[in-house]
Amino acid sequence: MAFAAHGAGRDRRDLVVASPQDRMTDAPLRDILLRRIAAEGPITVAAYMADCLLHPEHGYYRTQQAIGLGGDFTTAPEISQMFGELLGLWAADCWLKQGGPSKCYLVELGPGRGTLMHDALRAIRALPPFRKALQPVLIEASARLRGMQAELLAGEDAVWHEDIAAIPKDAPIFVLANEFLDALPIRQFQRGDDGAWHERCVGLDDSGSLCFLLDPRALPFDDLLPPELREAPPGAIVESSPAMRAVAVDIAARLRLQGGAALFVDYGYATPGIGETLQAVYRHTYADPLSDPGLADLTAHVDFASFALAATRAGAAVFGPAGQGTFLEALGIRARAAALKQANPAVQGDIERAVQRLTGPEAMGTLFKALALLPPESPMPAGFA
Repeated sequence: MAFAAHGAGRDRRDLVVASPQDRMTDAPLRDILLRRIAAEGPITVAAYMADCLLHPEHGYYRTQQAIGLGGDFTTAPEISQMFGELLGLWAADCWLKQGGPSKCYLVELGPGRGTLMHDALRAIRALPPFRKALQPVLIEASARLRGMQAELLAGEDAVWHEDIAAIPKDAPIFVLANEFLDALPIRQFQRGDDGAWHERCVGLDDSGSLCFLLDPRALPFDDLLPPELREAPPGAIVESSPAMRAVAVDIAARLRLQGGAALFVDYGYATPGIGETLQAVYRHTYADPLSDPGLADLTAHVDFASFALAATRAGAAVFGPAGQGTFLEALGIRARAAALKQANPAVQGDIERAVQRLTGPEAMGTLFKALALLPPESPMPAGFA
């Protein structure tokens, strides 16, 4: 299986390639990276992504308005309230199937502006015992986004942490993560003309600009490359995300010990494949990933097979991936849309367009997928046939 270098991610059907005059010029992180690479040598693609997104002063998520019309991209919770409501009810169903514990945490990873959590809690209020039992927890590294989330979630008794490791361990966790995995750093490997695999890095070209290049050392990648891809032709690129697998292991271990459930919705591929998916987006247009570090969104498609394997090995029961369209249909998005149309006849067309955007195969319904992790021997959760 191979995929295009710039396969669409998020909801980006209206994206275009940025023209030179639209390119950004004031990128302070660029100078920092240029000096670092000049002094220390090339860095991995994973290290480059991590700096671009989370540098303490100039990282994208710490400085930019990422989501919405005034940002760089639109995510499913911003398209319609139905998305967050259905995910909240999915968590409620899992809570009921696990006996309705009197204390638990509803955790969102990478909560953006807080829209998903806000909509999920609205739906959960239809089941008062669950709302009473849960403590909303948001895992967010950006102080700017935490401020937006706090304003939207005022009165919900929410708490914030910067890292997954800070999630409490004294009660079950019900985790929701929409477009969280795609922003985790990836490593890239390319098969050279010598037949060996080399790590793809970010270095400097002859003019002193950032460029991709290969580490000349041939390295063993037994734990990084799927066996079926190791004989790919020269020039082939394979991506791997140790950070993503670490999340799978951490969440799986917690579910095994604490109970609960975790739902990940993201764009990506169900089986391992060959090709580069690293992409940058700025103001709803594609950008060169190396041109303006820290000012553009950087993501890569999620390798769901690798994520599922890591979670399984850590002791979780894995369900999916299922296409987002199929998943939302199974959760009842049509029925919810019908109720919203009846209550809001003036915007029936907008509601129907939102359904098509979230579920249509030509939009987000197929590329975006849902995958659930639960404690061992759990019954199949809602939405997965």
